[in-house]
Amino acid sequence: MENRRKLLAAAAVGVSAALVLGACSPPEDSGGGGDGSSVTWIVNQAGGGWNHNAPEGGSVYVIQMLHGVLPPTGFYNPEGQWEWNSDLIVNTPELLSEDPMVWEYEINPDANWSDGEPIDADDFIWAWKMNSGKEELCAEICNSRGSDVDVLIESVEGSEDGKTVTVTIEEGTQFPEWYTFGMDGLYPSHLAEAEGFDLDTPEGMLESSHWFNENPVTVSGGPYIFEGTPELDGRIVKTVNEEYYGPAPEIQEIIQQVNTEEGSWVPALTNGEVQGGSPASWSDDVITQLEDAPDVEFGIESGGSWEHLDVNLDNEALSDRALRQGIFTAIDVQNIATRTYGEKFPEVEPRTNHIFSSSSEYHEDVITPTGQGTGDTEAALELLEEAGYELNGDTLELDGEAVPALRLRYTAGHVAREIIAELIQADLAEIGVTAEIETTDDLGGTLAEQDFDLMIYGWSTTPAFASTPYNYWHSTSLSNHGKLDVPEVDELTEQAQNVATSEEAAVFANEAAALVAEEAYVLPFVDTPSFYFYDTNYLGNVTDNNTQSRRAQWNQHEWTAVN
Repeated sequence: MENRRKLLAAAAVGVSAALVLGACSPPEDSGGGGDGSSVTWIVNQAGGGWNHNAPEGGSVYVIQMLHGVLPPTGFYNPEGQWEWNSDLIVNTPELLSEDPMVWEYEINPDANWSDGEPIDADDFIWAWKMNSGKEELCAEICNSRGSDVDVLIESVEGSEDGKTVTVTIEEGTQFPEWYTFGMDGLYPSHLAEAEGFDLDTPEGMLESSHWFNENPVTVSGGPYIFEGTPELDGRIVKTVNEEYYGPAPEIQEIIQQVNTEEGSWVPALTNGEVQGGSPASWSDDVITQLEDAPDVEFGIESGGSWEHLDVNLDNEALSDRALRQGIFTAIDVQNIATRTYGEKFPEVEPRTNHIFSSSSEYHEDVITPTGQGTGDTEAALELLEEAGYELNGDTLELDGEAVPALRLRYTAGHVAREIIAELIQADLAEIGVTAEIETTDDLGGTLAEQDFDLMIYGWSTTPAFASTPYNYWHSTSLSNHGKLDVPEVDELTEQAQNVATSEEAAVFANEAAALVAEEAYVLPFVDTPSFYFYDTNYLGNVTDNNTQSRRAQWNQHEWTAVN
């Protein structure tokens, strides 16, 4: 079969609060796969925890690892259209009331966890409490990584032996993407109860959150189940769940192998050690190798995630908005786009909105009017001088004191971010600011602990966006890693998820993004190009899906064995 290259158009328009991480350590053994019933798939980053609702586990990699094990209520298809998981949900949920918003799920009567316990309202209730953001439901708000529809829910109630679930939004509030509740996958609440956690108390809920983060689930509500003890930083084996209530998958075993060594991917593919991958990183060298590889299908796509620079406002120097504005103005984002992504994907351009890519109907340019990202050293210095700073030789000073060196961090092994960090370091040197580059093997933990001054990382994208501004910037959000606290931004992010339509939500989202741009809190870089590849000698019916974190694994239960 001839090598085929597909260049796909961007599809995603919004952003979810799932981190796009980098890389850690290489695998010792890629394991089996490639016999038609067993497939080894590259995952290019280890996860930080097993609870995808928590900051440590809130990465695309953990969601990919758990895919096929935790049952989702629905998903976005590659065209960005919402589809219900008809194996689990047998009705087509619709709003039964608009004030308050009410809808019902009718769960498949045969839908059970692999140990025979029913998938029922208790699992939905656990998901709601976990992400509610309410102390009275979960102590310390369960350390949830973000809030969306869950935070607006007034009640989740079960009937018909728990197989009918009624969800009610708080009176006087709305949420345009109400249907996304549970889309990343439900957890088996009965396992937490079996551990002795009282899920009717906020303390018990918090304990269960930590427990799910520390332990992989031992049962499955999907077509696959973990075999043995999966390793977040190594090898995950998923075999067919014989108790699954839906159609059985054709591929009998999926091995997800953490492999951070980009140079080994294509050789492993052509040698038959692995059968595919959809890395959340970019490498011209890998694309060049794929172009020359026989019997390989691969595609490049933009819009599945976006890269950016965040500041930590707890840093005393960076608490000065003028310094942040000067720093952002000095950084040349076009140069970043060209130097990191330009050769194999020349269409990559600077991103000018934190919520919407340029392909979105809701996009408004909130960055260009600020002058940020232009790499204009003179403009940056003029702005800083107006605020009282002075360039003394090669050092920027304020009141005779040098601006302290700033720790610029990114995930170890991420080639593109390494280049970005070096370019930023050079740009800041032009205005007398020293950036000391450091890497981290645990991006989620580093962000949660605010162990940075400047941080390069990415967010994954989905068509759902109403809760995104809240997740990013609300003063109480645990995904607001740099601790922005602007009352007007809080108000706008709350309004964005308290409207009936996406059009209304977009207005508030753009207003919030414009204020964040003025604050020089987050500097967007680019919509990250991403790619997938697979061996056509072994696999069929593989398609990428940049509208969700699962990427090309989104339909793994529908993959076919060629040989």
